[in-house]
Amino acid sequence: MSNNRPAEQRFIVDAARLLIPWGVPQTAARLYGYLLLCAEPVSLDRITADLEISKSSASVAARLLEAYRLAQRHGERGSKRALYAVSDNYEGMLSEQNRLLDALADLLKNSTDAVASGAARDRLDEMAAFYLAIRQAMETALGQWRAKKPRSRST
Repeated sequence: MSNNRPAEQRFIVDAARLLIPWGVPQTAARLYGYLLLCAEPVSLDRITADLEISKSSASVAARLLEAYRLAQRHGERGSKRALYAVSDNYEGMLSEQNRLLDALADLLKNSTDAVASGAARDRLDEMAAFYLAIRQAMETALGQWRAKKPRSRST
């Protein structure tokens, strides 16, 4: 990060504010905003100093971002210290959302006969169709992105 601290702090807060409703915990959301601004991988020590959080909170947040495929861990030659950077795989979190949409649609489609009838069954069938339509639209958009994406960056 540069010396433009107030603008960077605002960006980090705004990024977190947008990610929290997606279920990303506040510390992880703030860390993601921070990593977006870092030109190179950063250590947990630097993260804790810059974000003013504990090392354990930074570690948990970094591992969560790794699980969401929003961050990558990098090793440091000759050291066990981990460095973290934002992932170039922008679609990782959306791919996980697609998996969840598929699972929810399957649950709704496969359970309607056993658990619902009448209006409730119709509602579950409609919800399943909706989730599958959203999932297909997201997959189409991701396919279009992949086709247009610059090839110079690794994913």
